[in-house]
Amino acid sequence: MTSSAYVLINATPQKISEVLINIRKASSVNSAYAVTGPYDIIAYIEAEDINEVGKAVVFQIQGVEGVTKTLTCMVVEV
Repeated sequence: MTSSAYVLINATPQKISEVLINIRKASSVNSAYAVTGPYDIIAYIEAEDINEVGKAVVFQIQGVEGVTKTLTCMVVEV
């Protein structure tokens, strides 16, 4: 069963477009958009399990130059 999450991302203001392009290239990222509000970008990711979601956030999103902060919101069944 796959795990998924929404990742709220802050980026250096001058690099938001570049950060968005690079995040969209990540293999675990299904979609990513620039948004208004307290965060600059929101990404939807899917991975094999919660540990792989964590790795995707750390390496594929936080590892992008210009990313300054992330908040990961795991999708749950209720």
